[in-house]
Amino acid sequence: MDRLKNKVAIITGAGAGMGRETSILFAKEGCTVAVFEVNEQDGMDTVKEIARNGGTAKFFKVDVSNEENVKQAIKEVGDTFGKIDILINNAGITGVDKKVHELTTEEWDQVFNVDVKGVFYCTKYVIPYMLANKQGSIVNLSSIYGTLGSHELTPYHAAKGAVYAMSRQDAISYAKDNIRVNSIHPGTIMTPLVKELGSRMEGGLEAYNKLMSEKHPIGHAGEPIDVAYGCLYLASDESKFVTGAQLYIDGGYSAM
Repeated sequence: MDRLKNKVAIITGAGAGMGRETSILFAKEGCTVAVFEVNEQDGMDTVKEIARNGGTAKFFKVDVSNEENVKQAIKEVGDTFGKIDILINNAGITGVDKKVHELTTEEWDQVFNVDVKGVFYCTKYVIPYMLANKQGSIVNLSSIYGTLGSHELTPYHAAKGAVYAMSRQDAISYAKDNIRVNSIHPGTIMTPLVKELGSRMEGGLEAYNKLMSEKHPIGHAGEPIDVAYGCLYLASDESKFVTGAQLYIDGGYSAM
């Protein structure tokens, strides 16, 4: 308890999956959470769950691909809570499963607008608050697909690779300002979205879970809470000497 006491965090995509679990965990650890979510019902459900557990959170309806929306929401967080200590850039989409020659420009842009521009916008407008506060921690959710190739999801690979590179660059750019920037690279995490996608394959969710479990040396897929604990470490002062790092939460997938 109290690993994030008196800190204020923005968590994007906080309405479900890894974002929701991270928000709930942070609040339990004493953090005030700004829940950024484009889906109002999902965002409010996260806030209500935090309140039920005795934590503090506020919902902000935010489309991270909209710069003005992001700018105004972050200003409101700063005005409301007086500071911003932590940014978890979690919001993202997988996009279509096509090879490069099959993709339209619109399909490519759809992924990059959320997964890359969203990280850029949130980072851009949070940094001044962290500079004023003389400290901060930014955690960017990349993916194992940000550093490895596969047979699927070409735009997602490229976008998460950009997030990985941006994390390293920003870590160097802001190290002397005591603003740490790290990336997390999950493997298969059984979020509601992944479960829904898995249920569509032949044999349904059970077959999908078996397939994904076999791909990870540890023998099973991950859960959102696994990623949430990684975010907690990198957001907390326990990782005060960690910046520019890549934390793989993938059951050994990337070690093969």
